[in-house]
Amino acid sequence: MKKNTRVAVAGLPVLTATLLVATLLMEGPSRVVASDQPQAAIADVKIDNFSFAPETLNVTVGTTVTWTNRDDIPHTVVSTDGIFKSKVRDTDEKFSYTFTKAGTYPYFCSVHPKMTGMVVVK
Repeated sequence: MKKNTRVAVAGLPVLTATLLVATLLMEGPSRVVASDQPQAAIADVKIDNFSFAPETLNVTVGTTVTWTNRDDIPHTVVSTDGIFKSKVRDTDEKFSYTFTKAGTYPYFCSVHPKMTGMVVVK
């Protein structure tokens, strides 16, 4: 009797694997594993000491850029062509924008116009 018990226990991983494969096959080709999906790109710009860092950021189309104010005073993020414009951001506040087209996007702080930066989207 112990011999049969061992066979049943030893066969359990095979049975489990068989059921898993059968389940996946029943779900068909529409089943998509999360890792098969492209990951949304994310990039960060730090606002500190009256500057944007990095000053020039290179990203790909679809990237969301987040600017975080690490300075002790308020700042804004405004594109020179009016594509994006943040409200005034205090310390630790953030502003995000997703770039959907390739191009060069210069921007500045409207409170401190000498603060400039650029996002290059490929």
